[in-house]
Amino acid sequence: MIKNIKWLFLVSLTFVACNNDDDVTTKPNSSDGLPLTAGSADFSKYVALGDSFAAGFSDNALFIEGQKTSYPNIMAQQFATVGGGAFTNPFMADNVGGFAGSTTFGPRLYFTGSTTSPLALVAGPSTTSITAKLTGSFSNMGVPGAKVGDLDFPGYGSPLGNPYFTRFASTPMATIVDDAVAQNPTFFSLYIGGNDVLGYATAGGTGSGPTAPATFDNKYAGLINKLTAGGRKGVVGNLPYVNTLPFFTTVPFNAIPLNAAQVSALNSGYSAYNNALTAAVGLGLMTPAEKTARTITFVVGQNAPVIVDEYLTTDLTIINPALIKMRQATSADYLLLSAGGASTQAHLQAGGGTSTPLVDKWVLSAAEANEIKVATDLYNATIEATATAKGLAFADLKSVMNELISPTGISANGFTLKSQFIFGGAFSLDGVHPSPRGYALIANSFTAAINLKYGSNMAPVSFGDYRILFPEVL
Repeated sequence: MIKNIKWLFLVSLTFVACNNDDDVTTKPNSSDGLPLTAGSADFSKYVALGDSFAAGFSDNALFIEGQKTSYPNIMAQQFATVGGGAFTNPFMADNVGGFAGSTTFGPRLYFTGSTTSPLALVAGPSTTSITAKLTGSFSNMGVPGAKVGDLDFPGYGSPLGNPYFTRFASTPMATIVDDAVAQNPTFFSLYIGGNDVLGYATAGGTGSGPTAPATFDNKYAGLINKLTAGGRKGVVGNLPYVNTLPFFTTVPFNAIPLNAAQVSALNSGYSAYNNALTAAVGLGLMTPAEKTARTITFVVGQNAPVIVDEYLTTDLTIINPALIKMRQATSADYLLLSAGGASTQAHLQAGGGTSTPLVDKWVLSAAEANEIKVATDLYNATIEATATAKGLAFADLKSVMNELISPTGISANGFTLKSQFIFGGAFSLDGVHPSPRGYALIANSFTAAINLKYGSNMAPVSFGDYRILFPEVL
């Protein structure tokens, strides 16, 4: 993600110089004039279950200051104004992030301000041991990487499971939901399902696809049944589409600038492929519509890269192995921010998408994106129906995230949040996880839903109290 990145939107640096949103402002009085109250809810013992969003993952790592601004930690502070109790987090050992000696779980990113290499890793090493065990129970049961089925999977806290849960699981065979329920909570939040599509999406549609909706339904119902036993109250949220995350929208589909000489050379190089498509139509092997979709033509100016697309109908490799399924990207495709830690933009500058086609890991095709959208819609239908059936508060976070990609974004307390990478204020430097201010938005969305359902009256937190970027040194 941080290698040789040359951004297409460097003009935005001017915006940052003129609008330093990291200056924390005094929280305004956002009360409606009515007394603060918990309503029919009891927040004296709150537990939060979820994935990296619940944990406070940010800038591609988990670290103390990020955990402090997780949405459950912010919600717990709001709950404290109406009788909420203590809220505990399984803090990492430092603000470097990652685990000591690990190449898989590395340190966090920070913004350098440079136009040529805007992102860098903080200096380590991490002091969080991957084998060290924390003692006691924790209110925040958010575990980075968790899918819906992982929250009730025995062994997820074992050395062969998830190291983030291993460090605070009560026993190696404990489950996240059972450890949460064992604390006898009076209120819970559950925000899960993002990773059931994100692993597939961020890998460009490679590997196993989204969790089967029937499996999601079954696992989600099991979690809710355990969490609501005895009439326990809580709040759940639905899931955003991946196109609201800057990881999928920062690199435009037509990201390659070409001059006349480059265009002439590339069109000459792809002429044999285009001629083969014409021949295939003549032989009745391909429809004219598919030929049009697969024809590769470059022009002077901005161009879409050539991508491999296995969803194309006709396999011509039996005639000639060089005639692979490829086409130029369209506005319905999503070029990823990075692949395997390497910048997509740098890969394009090195000839990816022109001299060689982009393989699947660099792009989420329109067909793959639609597959993810269908799964997300089915998950969301289950989440909302379950909330209704169980009498739970329901936060429509999908709609909230959709507002972030609108021209106006979301404004409050004199600040505006948008989904723009680095400069939009809502997302951290990994392009997937929220910034502290983005987590404040999620917390406010959950508490608004709680107010509505349970007759509570809790004031939203001010965006001005939460930064948009973490500095190199914390």
